[in-house]
Amino acid sequence: MPPLYDAHQHFHFDPLTPHRATILADLRAMGLRRAVVNATNEEEWPVVAALAREHSWVVPSHGIHPWDCGNRSPAWLSKLRTALQADPAAGVGEIGLDRWIVDGVRPDDPRIAGLRVAPMDEQAEVFAAQLALAAELNRPASIHCVQAFGALLDVLKATPLPARGFLLHGYGGPAEMVKPFADLGACFSFNIELLQPRHHARLDNFRNLPADRLLVETDAPTKPPPAELNRFPLPPGPEGEINHPANLVVAYEQLAILRGQPLTLLATQVEQNFRRLFL
Repeated sequence: MPPLYDAHQHFHFDPLTPHRATILADLRAMGLRRAVVNATNEEEWPVVAALAREHSWVVPSHGIHPWDCGNRSPAWLSKLRTALQADPAAGVGEIGLDRWIVDGVRPDDPRIAGLRVAPMDEQAEVFAAQLALAAELNRPASIHCVQAFGALLDVLKATPLPARGFLLHGYGGPAEMVKPFADLGACFSFNIELLQPRHHARLDNFRNLPADRLLVETDAPTKPPPAELNRFPLPPGPEGEINHPANLVVAYEQLAILRGQPLTLLATQVEQNFRRLFL
């Protein structure tokens, strides 16, 4: 296998912890070079920082996820600045906007237990502050967006952006917005969840994306591939199926097929893109 790079995942999340030794062995065997591990709230920042000290392949990224926006502390922004200044290699993420958690989630959904769901204007304020900090320090920003791509574009146009660019992870927005985002500096990461039949309409985005804006991700432990493509199955956890980070190889292989190019050529381009944005 050629060298592989995961643009977005969560190695520190609890579902992966019992399997960490197996996962590390599998990642070594499948050729992982680097992976961006995204902390989503203040409690996770030191955890991800510690993983980066322990594992040379971890690229740490610290941020307030829109789901965690409503539970941030009063001093969250100064704490984020301190975390980033402590590690010049750290990015800003996972940050962004999520309209689904405001308008679409069921009140009894266990994923929002204990969360104060922040309205969209509050999410936008927190997102913009983190973007501005990423721009000031010229750190890559890893951006989550669900059902809010118009609002996302508005914030990006009105806010300082890091000169090195930013990632729209697992991009699921409309095709006509790819160019406006790219013009602002966006890269777009292919997620293996897009291989699920219900997401096939989004595949054309990644078939047609400019090669120099293309990255690959797993978002592990979430977003597993279809069962027939799951090369690294793990026992299900309390919240269901667990995506093994080594399924990154599946995402690379399927993206190469989608784009009609050799895997080695795709991997070379993705390596260049990853290093330009994150390293």
